[in-house]
Amino acid sequence: MTYTLIGTPVSLYSGKVRGYLRWKNVAFTERLSTREVYKADILPRVGWPVIPVVIHEDGSAHGTTLQDSTDIIDHVEACAPGPSVYPDTPRQHLAALILELFGDEWLVIPAMHYRWAYNRDFAQQEFGATSHPHLSPDEQFAAAEKAVGFFSGSVGGLGVNPNSVAAIEAAYEDFLAVFDDHLGEHDTLFGSRPSIADYGLLGPLYAHLLRDPKSGELMRRLAPRVARWAEACHAPQHGLTGDFLPDDEIPSGVARLLQRFAAQQLPVLLDTAEALRTWAEGQAPGTEVPRILGFHKAVIGHGDSQVETDRAIIPYALWMLQRVTDFRASLGAEARASVDEMLRNTGAAKLIDFVPPARLQRRHFKLALAD
Repeated sequence: MTYTLIGTPVSLYSGKVRGYLRWKNVAFTERLSTREVYKADILPRVGWPVIPVVIHEDGSAHGTTLQDSTDIIDHVEACAPGPSVYPDTPRQHLAALILELFGDEWLVIPAMHYRWAYNRDFAQQEFGATSHPHLSPDEQFAAAEKAVGFFSGSVGGLGVNPNSVAAIEAAYEDFLAVFDDHLGEHDTLFGSRPSIADYGLLGPLYAHLLRDPKSGELMRRLAPRVARWAEACHAPQHGLTGDFLPDDEIPSGVARLLQRFAAQQLPVLLDTAEALRTWAEGQAPGTEVPRILGFHKAVIGHGDSQVETDRAIIPYALWMLQRVTDFRASLGAEARASVDEMLRNTGAAKLIDFVPPARLQRRHFKLALAD
């Protein structure tokens, strides 16, 4: 059984999946997501234009179509033998789920900001080379203008505007400092084996913030260990190797990253949950959830640099949060007490009593209320 990854080097979530597949040591090929591939493969299989898409050639007539980086990884984990990227101890497992959420749905803010503020021409050329590989470089650049306008225009929905830029950059540099310190003691977040959290961080940190030239220069200067970690996680030389730390240890660096999650992302998630609660009242099971539920005031930044800004209410992150709360709920009393202590010690105690406002599912490659 083999896999086909449809994506592009410039794509955040393609980088996350590619790095994972390489470490998992499964047979896969990669196809560039050209305009022709969108028309011939992605739209017929998924129904809307999105990458990455993975086709699992599992012996069925057309293979199994997978979309969404987390769904892809979980499918491969279930099908492929060998070591897992999910720690098998409660505190490390819960922390890994939280930091995957932080990478996927919060570090996307600096990833998008730095790309379109400092790396626009580079990214536009990359978009053109992906969509139109047979055109000349000048023609590729021109052909990507519309797509670039769409993606660069979306940063406002993430809360990026002139009033929040300084706070976003300060919070990102703080994150780099914490993670770089941690990598002075450990190869990955939880020891020497990459976890689902490492791949959650890898998407924004490699595909945008390291690979794009201006932000790459910044990362190499401020956090050289993070740059080396991103390169190693994306192109590992020894698949399926490494171990998680014994005794369910949470390194101090991981605890500090969890504190950033609790201070920065968790309040936005809780506010988003209230918006979903209001929207979901009276909605039938199976109803597709809108990608945006309006706008709200959100605090962005770290410590003294925090500012309030307008931001889109993005419910998708609640599906990722549901994975966190589901795992906690699955634990026995002793294990749950252990993870609750970790949550309290890192400022995330509000997760202990949090009740999701509605059950969510991935249905037809989109977010929906559970059946």
